[in-house]
Amino acid sequence: MKFVVCMEKTALGDFSTDDLTIGRLYEVVSDIELHGMLRIIDDSGEDYLYPAKLFEQLVVPDGTAKRLHHIFNP
Repeated sequence: MKFVVCMEKTALGDFSTDDLTIGRLYEVVSDIELHGMLRIIDDSGEDYLYPAKLFEQLVVPDGTAKRLHHIFNP
């Protein structure tokens, strides 16, 4: 499981950042490294692709990651 924190909300072309909160923790559903994109469940509750450069990845211990996953996915 991979977790990121939103660090900026600058709009990038067709990508709206209205459903992101700076400083909020998000679980990555999938990453598409070739294109520099992350699929996360944003504040709307839906999963969308966002540019990875809007986020910083966190290193989370396995036990904490499992607990966070259950919080995000009850």
